[in-house]
Amino acid sequence: QVQLVESGGGLVQAGGSLRLSCAASEIMIRNNVMGWYRQAPGKQRELVAEITKVGSTNYADSAKGRFTISRDNAKNTVYLQMNSLKPEDTAVYSCYADVYELNGMRQEYWGRGTQVTVSS
Repeated sequence: QVQLVESGGGLVQAGGSLRLSCAASEIMIRNNVMGWYRQAPGKQRELVAEITKVGSTNYADSAKGRFTISRDNAKNTVYLQMNSLKPEDTAVYSCYADVYELNGMRQEYWGRGTQVTVSS
């Protein structure tokens, strides 16, 4: 039902910054969490950051102090500000959002992903 579209990825040198955005196609009345995962070639997919509707956040240890997740509920959008980027941050970053169905079951929606490449 929900479509998520990411933007803001690209190529940046080590130490630089990028800001990722993810916009949902519709208001997610029953949404709680939005967040970002990433996956690099040959590596396990990992949670980068997530944020609840009321603003509680959770970060991967590798992201703490460098990345900041935020959201604008009125715009149905979640952001990931990435500073002090390192080559090991290179990955495809995917946005997700959960939606709770009427039966109480949790369903996740995912964007197609956006490539972030950090050169050394």
